[in-house]
Amino acid sequence: MKRIVIATGLLAASCLTAQAGTLDTVKQRGMLVCGVSIGFAGFSTPDSQGNYKGLDVDYCRALAAGVLGDPKKVRYVALTAQNRFTALQSGEIDVLYRNSTQTYLRGVTLGLRQGPVNFYDGQGFVVRADAGVKNLKDLNGATVCVAQGTTHEVTLGDYGRANGIEWKPLVFDRTDTMYQTFFGGRCDAMTQDASALAGAVTTAASNAADYVVLPQTISKEPLGPFTRNGDEAWTDIIAWLHYGLIEAEELGVTAGNADEMAKSSVPAIQRLVGTAGDLGSRLGLDNKWMLQAIKAGGNYGEIFERNVGKASPLKLDRGLNATWSKGGLMYALPFK
Repeated sequence: MKRIVIATGLLAASCLTAQAGTLDTVKQRGMLVCGVSIGFAGFSTPDSQGNYKGLDVDYCRALAAGVLGDPKKVRYVALTAQNRFTALQSGEIDVLYRNSTQTYLRGVTLGLRQGPVNFYDGQGFVVRADAGVKNLKDLNGATVCVAQGTTHEVTLGDYGRANGIEWKPLVFDRTDTMYQTFFGGRCDAMTQDASALAGAVTTAASNAADYVVLPQTISKEPLGPFTRNGDEAWTDIIAWLHYGLIEAEELGVTAGNADEMAKSSVPAIQRLVGTAGDLGSRLGLDNKWMLQAIKAGGNYGEIFERNVGKASPLKLDRGLNATWSKGGLMYALPFK
């Protein structure tokens, strides 16, 4: 019996330690520190005043609204592919929303937790439209710009060896330098997430019509947030924020109608927006935390369309990022 009591006490102490982590730090600081990319169109891009916009940025804003009650209480830390995980491991940032691919090795070797996928992507290639490139085999012997420290660098070599294509990789530690080099004509092709390539053509090319993103992709690139191991309470918040934004889209709760929908008699909506169910307190948050998160920038569909969808310069199709009811992979675990 004593052993059981001791074990129970240790478990309780462990739970308290986990809960007294990032959530408490963020609340005490009164500011969320969010790791984002230096500049990926549609995901994280600062304007001339240094204000960040993009899909990843909107997740940071929604998180700040849910945890602190104010979407503006965010400090953005722009990170490269080389320093993004170190910044999270060291505690420099509270959460990494920089578009980072989730993989086996990253999941088991970095001391970090991978959250739900918030964007399904694939590694693609962009070339000049007049280069006559129709498929990847036409790039045999080509010089390919690629970012250092990314899954793209590894996958480029793997795919080339598996398919008898000899690339000549030109590796860069900064994506902005890579864009300048490619659009300056030094590389025959550039490889990155297909969504990032579409953004690069839109924002970094002198004439977008001169370039084409090839239709083939050579990998799965599931992108999503990262948190630290041993911080279960914070990791749960990151996960349920995503599920809540998907659930909001499924239920028709938007940034514009959220307050009105809070008066709904539909049980699923009541639980989501915190008028019933007492669910927020289970995470150490206000019961209406998801209501505040949704009001900050809308549901997942609104965030997608505004930043990378048809209403954005990138004009990407929803594809795999549609909800499950519309043929996509976005599926919210139920709030109950």
